[in-house]
Amino acid sequence: MAPHLLIDNSNSFTKFAVSTQDRLGPVSSLPTRGLSANEVRTLVSDWEYGSIVLCSVVPQSADLLAQTFAHLPVLRVSSSIDLGIGIDYPAPQTIGADRLANAVAARAFFQTPAVVVDFGTAVSFDILSQEGNYVGGVIAPGLEAMTNYLHERTALLPKIKLLEPPDVIGKSTEHAMLAGAVYGYRGLVREILAEIRRTLPGAEKGLQVVATGGYAELIAAGLPEISSVHPSLTLEGLRLIAQRHFH
Repeated sequence: MAPHLLIDNSNSFTKFAVSTQDRLGPVSSLPTRGLSANEVRTLVSDWEYGSIVLCSVVPQSADLLAQTFAHLPVLRVSSSIDLGIGIDYPAPQTIGADRLANAVAARAFFQTPAVVVDFGTAVSFDILSQEGNYVGGVIAPGLEAMTNYLHERTALLPKIKLLEPPDVIGKSTEHAMLAGAVYGYRGLVREILAEIRRTLPGAEKGLQVVATGGYAELIAAGLPEISSVHPSLTLEGLRLIAQRHFH
């Protein structure tokens, strides 16, 4: 069985990795804005693969990627394909492909009930019931979106690099912004998780919370509620989906 090329096309970056049936290879990425077929072909020119699994939340880029690899079998992730998990949701076709891939990986790697917190351009919470079904989620503004908004809408607040603040009481404008962003964001995540734990059947006794995405490690460092950080969770979900469809 030839390896699969996995593509996670998100709003900020598009990640690429080759996988066998049971192992994910090294991950490379390109900025999604301005993505071109030529740079994609250049990136993967030395890679060996026989099929594509494409997960996209950017329709324009998804079409470009599908056309780039049109000479090979391309599987687009959606609720209409066999994912190996149940979906208990009124309009499954509206669930983002990345969220479905996260749910597939969480079901495989963790006990349920479980929540995947994906720190991307938006922060999304994807929830699996005790039975392992996808039952819904929460979407909030991403950490970078919040800090960029402050910079863009105020005359004197700078654009900051997100990292752990030295203290909650900022001694400079930058440190004050870091404290507001990081501590405030942890508060947002903590409160949403508390409400999920209170509402989701079986969650009070044990809820697995896994974080993924760009700022997962930074935010999870101050949140004992998060059980583990898995940077490549979405791609692992794509590997598992490939396993089901390409034999």
